Amino acid sequence: MSEVKIAAATRTEFGKGAARRIRRDDKVPGVLYGHGSDPLHLTLPGHDLLLALRTPNVLIALDIDGGKTNELAIPKSVQRDPIKGFLEHVDLQLVKRGETVTVEIPVQAEGELAPGGYLLEYVLDALPVEAEATHIPEQVTVSVAGLEAGASIHAKDIKLPSGVKLAVEDDTVVLQVLSAQAEEPAAEGAGEGEEAAEA
Repeated sequence: MSEVKIAAATRTEFGKGAARRIRRDDKVPGVLYGHGSDPLHLTLPGHDLLLALRTPNVLIALDIDGGKTNELAIPKSVQRDPIKGFLEHVDLQLVKRGETVTVEIPVQAEGELAPGGYLLEYVLDALPVEAEATHIPEQVTVSVAGLEAGASIHAKDIKLPSGVKLAVEDDTVVLQVLSAQAEEPAAEGAGEGEEAAEA
């Protein structure tokens, strides 16, 4: 996985007013925590962080206060403005090279389902796994080619890269194929619905 370098600065101002001032400067307030150390409050460049977060579980190499401290981190929680979508706050987890972390990686389906208008349901959009902090896969790809209604893909069916282990039960359903519900004509459907309600 790629490693993204971001320059950060420690911050000593807190509260909503301070956060607003930080965001006005196109920066994002954040917290770095982990390994039993005290949380470190940071200010990060908004544009650089936004680009980095396009990659799930991106590994961020933090250059703090002009190189006084260098740390590796992965994003754990990202808060965005619900309307405008800009970054409001980010929580970063401190990691070390060689350390195993538990993360969720996106599931990507490929291939065409069997003919018949079936629907593919993502029971899990992301698969919880354990991986080495500097080798977290960006996603897992699952073939659904030719699957029909009733078919399911379980966690154990997904091929994981070397060194990556499941962090859920083997029989956890990740994807399943449903039959498309045929809509009945409105005139017939109304009568049947009333009968069903009475029953």
